[in-house]
Amino acid sequence: MTQPRVANIAVAGAGVIGRRHIELIEASPRTRLCAVVDPSPASKAFATDKGVPHVDSLEALFAKGSSKPDGVILATPNHLHVAGALICAEHGVPALIEKPVADSLAAGRQLVDALARKPVPMLVGHHRRHSSTLQLARRTIESGQLGRVVTVMGSAQFYKPDSYFQQGAWRTQAGGGPILINLIHEMDNLRYLCGEIESVHAIASSAVRNFAVEDTAVMTLKFTSGALGTFTLSDTVASPRSWEQTSGENAAYPRYPTEDCYFIAGTQGSLAVPTMRTWTYADTGKEPGWWTPFTEQTLALDAVDPLAAQLDHFCDLIAGKAEPIITVSDALQSLLTVEAIRRSIATGSAVALQDML
Repeated sequence: MTQPRVANIAVAGAGVIGRRHIELIEASPRTRLCAVVDPSPASKAFATDKGVPHVDSLEALFAKGSSKPDGVILATPNHLHVAGALICAEHGVPALIEKPVADSLAAGRQLVDALARKPVPMLVGHHRRHSSTLQLARRTIESGQLGRVVTVMGSAQFYKPDSYFQQGAWRTQAGGGPILINLIHEMDNLRYLCGEIESVHAIASSAVRNFAVEDTAVMTLKFTSGALGTFTLSDTVASPRSWEQTSGENAAYPRYPTEDCYFIAGTQGSLAVPTMRTWTYADTGKEPGWWTPFTEQTLALDAVDPLAAQLDHFCDLIAGKAEPIITVSDALQSLLTVEAIRRSIATGSAVALQDML
């Protein structure tokens, strides 16, 4: 029996997330770390410790010719994502691009245009798309169990300690707040579950921390389906209602398994995520209504590590066995949603996403 081919993966960026990717590569029987790409002196010692070649840049990696990797994981700073992806595309090497796909809409569109001219498989690292919880929630909604989705409530509320800002003063300045750092994950989740967002209206405040950037934002969302949503975001409240603290998918965070961060309600039922509790009317032959008791159920699922599942999917992508679960164009739509929210805050008006194009 022929053994499956092991994919040689290079990781660009040896920071926190890059090293997590490397741990997963080393743990998987499907992958082998073949190089570390990072200009920092510390990364050279790290690569030596791992027993793999070290290069300062992607250009240097591909200059090696015969050692060209099967795939590259781009775990570099946000402003380098598109530049790195363009180099990988030039050499015909598939890439897993950490989120956000780009640091601006213009840069993201540049990558979309380049891939249209020269198609190369690219996967964007919105790893929650690989979550068994989110995938079950999406299947439940698509099955029609909830009927037509009417309302959506979302929350990403948590407390970032003072040390978080002391360790990175840039987080107190424009671009360092929870909208750009955290909200893009949430908008991608809601798009994945409930479809495209048509328009947004948002307000923000910095009244608690008094930084030059927001610490709290509240927004309303209109989906193209006609569903309406609200979302509350804050990094300065003592609350357990965030994906990290409810899903249990990242052991670095304490978990509150009875709490939810999304509530999706339809004409026939509702769903809380990630507890996966549902409320639907029993088929009693009577007219359903607010006097009618619900049938309550908790949906069963097999939990997986979404980052490990993402790596498996990337291997399938490299082997030509799958299409990316989230493409560059798809990920760019999540960035567009966040940019529309920022424009709404700046103008005080509702913003249609089509007006951002």
